Amino acid sequence: MSDEIWSTEVETITGEKKDLSEHRGKVLLVVNTASQCGFTPQYEGLEQLWKTYRDRGLVVLGFPCDQFGHQEPGGEEEIATFCRKNYGVTFPMHSKVEVNGAGAHPLFARLKREVPGLLGTEGIKWNFTKFLVDRQGKVVDRFAPTTTPASLSGKVEALLAQPAPG
Repeated sequence: MSDEIWSTEVETITGEKKDLSEHRGKVLLVVNTASQCGFTPQYEGLEQLWKTYRDRGLVVLGFPCDQFGHQEPGGEEEIATFCRKNYGVTFPMHSKVEVNGAGAHPLFARLKREVPGLLGTEGIKWNFTKFLVDRQGKVVDRFAPTTTPASLSGKVEALLAQPAPG
């Protein structure tokens, strides 16, 4: 899978279609987010990780999702404003996606397939599930919503210490 992740198409929260190739050689932290969730304050920690490590090659990618308890009911502009105003989010945010079911975004389908959850289940259980992707494009870890962004620093640093692919 590794190299193919870079060709995955995503849409930014402002509607711009891109693929992940612009992040080739970087470490990705991919998170399904929501604005009205008990874990929403994790936006602050995600932003802190982004600010701390972006110059070394970390990219935090937020993907709003409304599949859990209708906790992301707003549109893209409303979500972007909320994140900026309440948590100072500057890391890349994307258009709302589904992470489970037949309509799951291809990125999340791939992440779940590569690193299943507890007892091998692929389904994402709640908002703020996090996936780490190394510089080669390999999905290396999956973290539960209860895992705080700050607790990921050691794993992020270890991946950043690996050389970028030639």
